[in-house]
Amino acid sequence: MIIQQPKSRRTLEVFIHIVGWGIVLGLPFLLMNRSGFNISWVNYLRHGSAVPVSFIIIFYINYCWLIPHSLFNGKMQQYLILNIVLILCTAGAIHLWQEYIFHTYRPVNMPKHPGPPSWIFILRDIFTMVLTVGLAVAIRLSGRWVETEAARREAEKSRTEAELKNLRNQLNPHFLLNTLNNIYALIAFDSDKAQAAVRELSRLLRHVLYDNQQDYVTIDKEIDFIRNYIELMRIRLAANVKVETEININPNSRTEIAPLVFISLIENAFKHGISPTKPSFIHISITEEADSICCDIINSYHPKNEDDKSGSGIGLEQVQKRLDLLYPGKYEWQKGAQKERAEYESKLTIHV
Repeated sequence: MIIQQPKSRRTLEVFIHIVGWGIVLGLPFLLMNRSGFNISWVNYLRHGSAVPVSFIIIFYINYCWLIPHSLFNGKMQQYLILNIVLILCTAGAIHLWQEYIFHTYRPVNMPKHPGPPSWIFILRDIFTMVLTVGLAVAIRLSGRWVETEAARREAEKSRTEAELKNLRNQLNPHFLLNTLNNIYALIAFDSDKAQAAVRELSRLLRHVLYDNQQDYVTIDKEIDFIRNYIELMRIRLAANVKVETEININPNSRTEIAPLVFISLIENAFKHGISPTKPSFIHISITEEADSICCDIINSYHPKNEDDKSGSGIGLEQVQKRLDLLYPGKYEWQKGAQKERAEYESKLTIHV
């Protein structure tokens, strides 16, 4: 995946290069004593400009060609050989140029070979050129790391979005299957209740088909959906089942939450917390605090027989996956049965 650099970043990069090399080229003019500047433009162009210009040449040959085409393609040996040849040829050319300038513009009264031997200056230039190559590599590697990290984040975002979409596509059929099973059971003994259930289902489908396609919905929409679902479930409940709801949500709340996160917990309570022969109960509490939303569900506990294969548990698995993707490190989910009290509790707190 290729990540295009933003125009502003590209402009900033060009600006930094211009300022950096401007400082290198203009450094001799910043060296002054109390009597003023001790270098002229003519002398600078003759004697002092060759070395910094050679640094610029070596830097951009590496930056624009050798690093991307050799080093980044795994051709380390080729890269080292080309740089050795480049540095030696450049250092030799600078030495010949300086010798030519010295002999051409040497004052008459100046000794022929003043100062230290020339090989010391050649070694100095070679060492500085090696540092220039290292600087080009460091800058290129840092830029490549930024691009790689941006590509990794983009790929991770795409993977997460695809996984969330897949989970939503699985959740809708699972939810509809449970609801249709309830309506099917009603048709056999009470057609009027079955018709009312279909009307409630149409309201639920509106939320599932539209709001569920978004990553987040406002809490008031989700609460309306939960209320409609609970009323749909009440239609088929026997007289020995008690359902209580406690909703403490600010009517004007604009808090957003992932759709259908709590509904799977409520489904689980209706599906596994009700006995056809024994008294049963479901208590649903949803509370909004300043920085969190808590869904606490307590229902009667009726363990399944080993021969009972109903329910695959896919709903709770999907909830766990969606929470990990949408609220990493921002939720607490406590669930389990208390056999001595014959009840099961599922308490999910999401920090928003």
